[in-house]
Amino acid sequence: MTCLAKGGRASREMFYGYYIQTADTPTHDEQVSSITKTLERLIDRELMVGYGVRTAHKWYIKEVKLLPAGKRRAKKLLGEQQLLPLVTNKSIK
Repeated sequence: MTCLAKGGRASREMFYGYYIQTADTPTHDEQVSSITKTLERLIDRELMVGYGVRTAHKWYIKEVKLLPAGKRRAKKLLGEQQLLPLVTNKSIK
């Protein structure tokens, strides 16, 4: 939800909260690997922008922000764009 806020940047540490709720908690190295791969995939699909530090060999992602396409997809997944069962004139006839 932090990413959906206007201008909302989310820290990388926020994503580790997902693993607290799971029964089989993977090791810290597995968590870092999984989160890194996920963030990189979302950036490659142009749904998210990553902010971080670049070294000579690698990028280290510190924060992320959703792009407009990513916000639309997130809202769709959250179910905020459901059709309301409104009665129209055509359905009455």
